[in-house]
Amino acid sequence: MADEFADSVKYGLRLAKRISYGKDRSVSPPQPVTMMKPPESYLPTAPMVYAVVSEPSIVDNPDIRSYQPHVHGRCEPPALIPLQMNDIAVEIDCYIDTAFITVTGSWRVHCVMASKSCDCRIAIPMGEQGSILGVDITATRASYCTQLITIEDTASMGNEGKTQDGGFLKQDLYTLDIPQVDGGSRLSAKLSWLQKLLYHDGQFCLNVPFSFPTYVTPGGKKLSKRERIQLNVNSSTGSGIVCKYASHPLKELRCEVGKLGFLYEAEVLTWSSADIEFSYTVSSNEIIGGFLLQSPALHDFDQRDMFCFYLFPGTTQSKKEFRKKVVFIVDISGSMHGQPLEKAKDELLTYLSKLDPQDSFSIIAFNGETYLFSSSVVLATKEAVERAVQWIKSSLIAAGSTNILLPLNQAMEMLSETTNCFPLIFLITDGAVENEKHICNVIKGYTRDRGSKCPRISIFGIGSYCNHYFLRMMAQIGRGHYEFAHDAASIDYRMRRLFTTASSVILANIAIKSLAHLGELELYPYQIPDLSSGSPLILLGRYKDNFPKSLSATGVLADLGSFEVNLKIQNAKDIPLERVFAKRQIDLLTSQAWLSGSKQLEGKVARISLQSGVPSEYTRMILLQTDKTKNQKEVDLKGPEIILFRGLAIGFGNLKATDENLAPGIKAIKSTDSTTDILAKSASKYCGRLLDCCCCMCFIQACSKLNDQSAVAFTQLCTALACFQCIDCIFDVCVSCDYC
Repeated sequence: MADEFADSVKYGLRLAKRISYGKDRSVSPPQPVTMMKPPESYLPTAPMVYAVVSEPSIVDNPDIRSYQPHVHGRCEPPALIPLQMNDIAVEIDCYIDTAFITVTGSWRVHCVMASKSCDCRIAIPMGEQGSILGVDITATRASYCTQLITIEDTASMGNEGKTQDGGFLKQDLYTLDIPQVDGGSRLSAKLSWLQKLLYHDGQFCLNVPFSFPTYVTPGGKKLSKRERIQLNVNSSTGSGIVCKYASHPLKELRCEVGKLGFLYEAEVLTWSSADIEFSYTVSSNEIIGGFLLQSPALHDFDQRDMFCFYLFPGTTQSKKEFRKKVVFIVDISGSMHGQPLEKAKDELLTYLSKLDPQDSFSIIAFNGETYLFSSSVVLATKEAVERAVQWIKSSLIAAGSTNILLPLNQAMEMLSETTNCFPLIFLITDGAVENEKHICNVIKGYTRDRGSKCPRISIFGIGSYCNHYFLRMMAQIGRGHYEFAHDAASIDYRMRRLFTTASSVILANIAIKSLAHLGELELYPYQIPDLSSGSPLILLGRYKDNFPKSLSATGVLADLGSFEVNLKIQNAKDIPLERVFAKRQIDLLTSQAWLSGSKQLEGKVARISLQSGVPSEYTRMILLQTDKTKNQKEVDLKGPEIILFRGLAIGFGNLKATDENLAPGIKAIKSTDSTTDILAKSASKYCGRLLDCCCCMCFIQACSKLNDQSAVAFTQLCTALACFQCIDCIFDVCVSCDYC
């Protein structure tokens, strides 16, 4: 899907060359685009709007008609022409480890005749673990806003609402279409989402996509445009914040204990060509922790009080990590063929090379069967690592089906005796299996029997066909970490981050004295994870009764000594805890609802989703369209038109795709076009793109000067190219046929 989007943008830029900007030399067209770029370079790297063009004949300057020769045919899939941007502003609010981003901007449909209209596609690239919160659009004919509704409300709509295929092109790239925007008109948008702050080397790091290509700068007289960035940081800890890096020249507006405010505002000739990057530290050398307390809002359906518990690992570089016993479980089923398995092997080799000689490890490869590097864990000596490298290269070959339970049992057996070390299991898979709930119950049995000595299970999921809620639930039961990559391009750095976080534990078996005495206590996650040097520990809780005046956290250090830290208790001011934790609360509760089959939990997830604006598996996003052209009485009687979006939910895995060993990736909706439609689309695509490869007037003038021999040769060339396209048409028909 992302490749198709990139191809459409590439063709749209080529089609945009038809636009004339007149003979006034003071008026400059947009910067020319080099077409010899890799496909991923045409994907948006900042919030952008595209004209969706199916009829190339409508492409022209809405102010100055060029009267170019008519272009026949249709664009299938439609060409995407990036619209020129007139202004842009972004507001960022960072709370604890979550950032809320709001982008406002306006774009002009500069590439469509004033008498015509087209759909406009909004693309929203988001940062780490981004989740769309809402979109508000104002166009000439109508205004639009998004809203979440429950699945039950969706079913009751029947055939009243339209449906469009808005959704994720990649893991953090969301698109949606706005219907019928007039050529030459302006479209204003307010886009909101949340994303996670990364933690690296003791710093919280923010990255917001904000790199605009040169072709969105309006063609015309070079006039300055206003670009604005407002950034607010609230660490909530009461400790000092130190800014470490800023990509843009931010001016400090306020500096308080635990709070910072910045503003960047400038008149620019070209838009920002760099993402917004900002990093800061919460100043502390040692492990610090505390509680943030907050009463529920009046509109909150859960009227229990809230708390946020946090532990920061500090910035001391000499922290000792646990000696590790690690078992890697690697899926080598047929669907892992290619980049998924190759990248997993590369990251596995890199991790093995960094093990201390006192650490020990083993590797289990699995499909329908299991293949062991060794029957028990072995010390990570240089010789053992070299043997493992050779074994990985020769034995990890993608083929066969998927059976997760068998290698998990073998790994648990290998780690049954773990004296003076920290047992770890890393599972890497891209598939769904039939006995998922049974596997979770088996792991529950292991954790119940072994207690704190049970291996920590960290899991990496690949693609959209595996059941991410099953994998998240396994990691939650196993007190480990969960990470995922929906596309092959992000596998390497996400897997590396999982390995680093899960294996750099500095404080294990954390407990909080007196917390269990609170009434109706509920924790998210329900088990307190370990503290890693590469990641702070942050969780949400709900409770009743009076909160204790003093609390302390205890745990076990890497030298097996006991540790205790007094926790700072303060009221959370200016921090919307329910919104900050909404996404992780929805993910954790959805995993529990899947495992238990509880309709009550599903309803709870839906209520949290509606209350916070964060999409879930049990809600759907709709677009409400209010027409400006209708009189007010008609609008009041009928209400706004409703457009239902698909593609926000990731689902609960795909057993059929796993059985068929389909390569992992974002789900694509299969076309239902008939054979005739495919032939017509392919032919029109060929003719339209061939004619658009050069200037129409130049082409006509060149043809008029050809002699007879050249004309015959050119005719034969066109016939040969048409034959090649016919072969392509036959291929398209065969691919779309269910019987081929």
